[in-house]
Amino acid sequence: MTATAGAGGAEGGTNEAPGAGDHGVAEQRLHPITPLRRAWAPVAVLIGWAVHDPDQAHRQLTNLTTTTLLIALAVILPTAALYGFLTWWFTHFAVTGSELRIRTGLVFRRTAHIRLERIQAIDVTQPLLARVTGVAKLRLDVIGTDKKDELAFLGADEARVLRAELLARAAGFAPETAHEVGEAPATRLLRVPPGVLAVSLLLTGGTWGMLAGAVAVPTVLWLVTHNLWTVVATAVPLAGAAGANSVGRFVGEYDWTVAQSPDGLRVDHGLLDRAHETVPPGRVQTVRIVEPLLWRRLGWVRVDLDVAGSSNSLLLPVAPREIAESVVARVLPGVTVPPRSALSLPPRRAARCTPLWWRGYGFTVTDSVFAAGSGLLKRTLALVPHAKVQSVRLEHGPWQRAMRVADVHVDTGANKTVTARQRDLGEAAELLRDQAERSRTGRRDARPDRWMTS
Repeated sequence: MTATAGAGGAEGGTNEAPGAGDHGVAEQRLHPITPLRRAWAPVAVLIGWAVHDPDQAHRQLTNLTTTTLLIALAVILPTAALYGFLTWWFTHFAVTGSELRIRTGLVFRRTAHIRLERIQAIDVTQPLLARVTGVAKLRLDVIGTDKKDELAFLGADEARVLRAELLARAAGFAPETAHEVGEAPATRLLRVPPGVLAVSLLLTGGTWGMLAGAVAVPTVLWLVTHNLWTVVATAVPLAGAAGANSVGRFVGEYDWTVAQSPDGLRVDHGLLDRAHETVPPGRVQTVRIVEPLLWRRLGWVRVDLDVAGSSNSLLLPVAPREIAESVVARVLPGVTVPPRSALSLPPRRAARCTPLWWRGYGFTVTDSVFAAGSGLLKRTLALVPHAKVQSVRLEHGPWQRAMRVADVHVDTGANKTVTARQRDLGEAAELLRDQAERSRTGRRDARPDRWMTS
């Protein structure tokens, strides 16, 4: 849990008491290269203003003389450098007997007290410039918080050593021995070849849809308005979105590798920015197996995750179904992915509520999961372990009541919902009762979520 403490009334006080043995703990600073990263903040403000109001920015830039521009640069650059240095100087962190403590803030002070036993995952990321300069960033997933705390930047070796120590502490190792545990060994399960990733993106309808929109919309605007700034202001974000959906995804998902270790599944990926992420054991709430239309002949699927308190949402960008199901079995031990043929369709009268699309809905329950399918062109199968179900709801609107069908919603701990759609009303009512009971027994019999237990 992350708490904040402010000085001079800047922020609310913290309820976290310092752990025993915290006295005399030496605080550390981040890597000396960090000021260069933070110095960009004032420049980013100016860039944001220019993007928000390009017409005004163009007029102001046109009116500037050479002397005024040089004076502005002489003020902005030293100010940015000073800001970067001061934010680095006033940032400290320390590992105590019970928590990781991070103090930040130049004007308004903020202290984050991160309880070690609440840490569920620690990701190591290296943007391109960080890789060149030999530094890395630690991003911490903590139970009960939505925003990740981070330490940016540390030396690459220092980051890995600190990550291993924090995970050892989270697993219950004593502070005196935690630094000796080292990084847990990992066994590689899968690597996605770059060629397969490129073909999968080319066979994704969304990629071509975004590219078509980035070309067609600015062209139409130019023919209608003949205003260059309007076209540029529209074309830039559209081109950025199209690039992020195609080239950006390829760069981000390049060399995708999944490995198994005692602290969870490790995911490494990235061409320019390299990321080392962990899917923590026992925290996966939902697994979604996605099968786009053009992938079916090749037998490929994508696997998405809903992880409580984590932003890591992609397990596999593309993989053969058999291999994907074997990896899912590692994430959800004891779970077998039901085939599409095992899903029961809604009654035919559901076609009056959702014409055509009702054929894409399906549902089944196994001993371990609640499974719901949807989609005709892009099929999705969502799997929710019974132990992860937080609540079950039955909903049906006026037209559904007339057709005697209803939707059954299953809510998970990741604030997400999986729905069995257009079920027969009697079946839905029975499912509501049975699923509530399965959830209670599932939580009672579930294994505790622990690190490094095998």
